[in-house]
Amino acid sequence: MADGEHAEAFHAELLRRRERGELPAVREIVPAARTVLLDGIHDGVHDGTGERTPGERTPREHAAGARERFARDLASWRVEPPQREGREPVEIPVVYDGPDLDEVAAIWGVPAGEVAALHSRTAFRVAFCGFAPGFGYLTGLPERLHVPRRTTPRTRVPAGAVALAGPYTGVYPRPSPGGWQIVGRMPDPGALWDPAREPAALLVPGTPVRFVAVGAGAWDGGAVALPAPRAGDVPAGRARAGDSSAGGPRVGDSPAGDSQVGT
Repeated sequence: MADGEHAEAFHAELLRRRERGELPAVREIVPAARTVLLDGIHDGVHDGTGERTPGERTPREHAAGARERFARDLASWRVEPPQREGREPVEIPVVYDGPDLDEVAAIWGVPAGEVAALHSRTAFRVAFCGFAPGFGYLTGLPERLHVPRRTTPRTRVPAGAVALAGPYTGVYPRPSPGGWQIVGRMPDPGALWDPAREPAALLVPGTPVRFVAVGAGAWDGGAVALPAPRAGDVPAGRARAGDSSAGGPRVGDSPAGDSQVGT
């Protein structure tokens, strides 16, 4: 697809059509930076007898036929631009004291103290999830504030790190390697991913997000309340642990060939 906005619109259209029962049966619908993956398309189930009449298609042939028909149908779809609903944003508290704050400030051409103001004034939205359960790729920064990944990735980024790369902002839900520019930290990142909650991910595709600057000394774990995800944020059953649409890991979430999408 041309860009992330087209992918977001296409993803929304797929969800609408699935809700209306207009899609072939699929196991997963997974948005990414410029693509949407539909996994497990099929158009019928073999009767299980183990016998086939002459000319009867195998289950694999049925699936291939369904994919071909669906691909032809897609070409005729009219996809509307993404609709920005009037949902209240999820507010993420951030202490802006990251190790790459000065470098990001230099790229932006502002004093280090201005990074928090510029970043927290931006209206973000979760474009897609991947890399790790609960990790959302947030868009919203204007092009002049895009930054490159670090030349040398870190072997360990702490949980809660708020980092930038290319057009994206992300909050690391757990310790992991990473090459994004760290500008701050979410003091209590446990809310980002909770397998016991439905949905498990706080930040699912389409969620509006606002970062709230807090002082390190003032943080007591309750200064800013994080709202619980609402059941309507994703279709029922789509954000359980391991569900790729909510940030569960799967092959292809962090393409090595895309220096800005990978973490």
